[in-house]
Amino acid sequence: MQKQMHSVQAKLAEKVIEVSSGGGAINIKINGQGEFQELKMDPELLKEDVEFVEETLLNAIKEAAQKAKETSEEAMLD
Repeated sequence: MQKQMHSVQAKLAEKVIEVSSGGGAINIKINGQGEFQELKMDPELLKEDVEFVEETLLNAIKEAAQKAKETSEEAMLD
C-alpha cells in the first residue's frame, strides 16, 4: 500500500497542469501535488487597473490550485 502511494505521489509530481486566465493574460503551470511551476503574465495586463490585475491573478491561482486538488483526488481513487 505504501509503495503504491509513493508511486501515485511520484506521478502527481510529474503531472503538469496548465491554467490560463484573463483571456490568456496569465498562464500558470502547477503540478499534481499543488506545487507551482511557472507563472507568466502578458505585459499588457500590467497596464490595467491594479485591482483588475490582482483579481485576475488571484482567480488564476485559485483555478490552478483547484485543478491540482482535483487531479490529486482522482489519482488517489484510481
